[in-house]
Amino acid sequence: MGLFSLFKKGKDNAAGSDEAAARLAADSELQRQQAHAKLQRDIARATALKIDAIEAAMEADIFNDAEPAWTPPPRPRLPETAADADNPATLPLLDAPTTLLLADDEMPAPAPSAASAPVIDESAILYANGQADVAGHLLAGAIADAAATGAPAQQDRTPWWLLFDLYQATGRQDAFDDLSIDYASTFETSPPPWRDMQPAVAEAPPVYSGVTPSHVFAATLDARSAAPLRQWRTQAGEAPVLRLDFSRIAACDDAGCAVLLEHLQALVAARRELIVVAADELVKLLRACTCVGRKDDGAATWLLLLELLQLLNREKEFEETSMDYCVTFEVSPPSFTPPYKVETAARQRVAAPSDRFMLPPVIEGNLAPLLAAITAYGAQYHALVFDCSHLARLEFAAAGQLLAHVQAMVQAPAPEAARDAAPDPDPRRVEFREVNHLVAALMRLLGYTALGRIFAHKY
Repeated sequence: MGLFSLFKKGKDNAAGSDEAAARLAADSELQRQQAHAKLQRDIARATALKIDAIEAAMEADIFNDAEPAWTPPPRPRLPETAADADNPATLPLLDAPTTLLLADDEMPAPAPSAASAPVIDESAILYANGQADVAGHLLAGAIADAAATGAPAQQDRTPWWLLFDLYQATGRQDAFDDLSIDYASTFETSPPPWRDMQPAVAEAPPVYSGVTPSHVFAATLDARSAAPLRQWRTQAGEAPVLRLDFSRIAACDDAGCAVLLEHLQALVAARRELIVVAADELVKLLRACTCVGRKDDGAATWLLLLELLQLLNREKEFEETSMDYCVTFEVSPPSFTPPYKVETAARQRVAAPSDRFMLPPVIEGNLAPLLAAITAYGAQYHALVFDCSHLARLEFAAAGQLLAHVQAMVQAPAPEAARDAAPDPDPRRVEFREVNHLVAALMRLLGYTALGRIFAHKY
């Protein structure tokens, strides 16, 4: 009986295995049919979307004809008079592009709305007195309250900008990234990029503060750019921070690109800290001057474009442009190297040539050395333009001292050297450029707007 039972059990097991295999095959067939049906639905949906897009494009072509371009009537040329010779800068400005006359950089940041003004003022004072955490909690609470009570389009973005600057000044990148996600979902726009405002650990104090040698390029970047650029670098000497302003460049050729490329590569190799103005506009101009497969554009134009993308830390665009360069000239492209220290600024209309005085990252305590340097700066230049791109915090009491000192400089007669350098010595122009929003709020609160113009950096 044991033997027959064993044979019967083996037969039963075999039958069970066949049954399981049949069920598995049926399940697989059902899954295959479901997947096939889903694929058919996706294909049908994609086809419908494509048809809708084609129909929309056809409607746009039929009913939304582009308006003809408006050409302004020719302006009669005014006769030259003695008054024109006394004020040569009046008529040329009429021919300047609208973007230069009404540039965003020439518009000071608007004051916060009445609803958020108390929070802005209080957080600016707290931060100035070293209470960054309390100021951050206050701003975060104001943002949360505004999100709970008002529509996103009606919210004042000033608290967001102050909190972005606070996180960057205190090195809190994780909190900055979380805020960026909320900002993008609230306003449906790209958040600002992270910028570490804290000095590197390897750097030894004191941090740099003083006059920043600036070079403003002419309207055409060509071989004639070499001599002024070489002279500027000689005069700049060993200044640790240099400023290159591309705002006026409207045309370029390969020879001019080679000149600028040579100097940029030398400055990068020397690990000089750079401030580049209107670099985005120059990148667009260079892209318009290059075409994949066309060698007549010249290699220097391509290489300058790649160098600028490196300075702007745009690695993805650099890699894509490198491949286009490789295809065009059939040579290996340069490799991407992250920039050492590069600050960017928006395009500006340069009213008068004047080197800027860069303020240090923190202004507090004994201001005697800083105020003495500012006095020496004011003795050389008629326009007092303060570069605040490195200024992370302005202590409350120090802000009052700085305001009183600059007010006394403006009210006193300009030194002889400054009068000789300025065509119109009265009154003296005072500007604070690239100010972070926390410092800008404190300056407005203390009355800096009566002294000069405050330009907060753009988000």
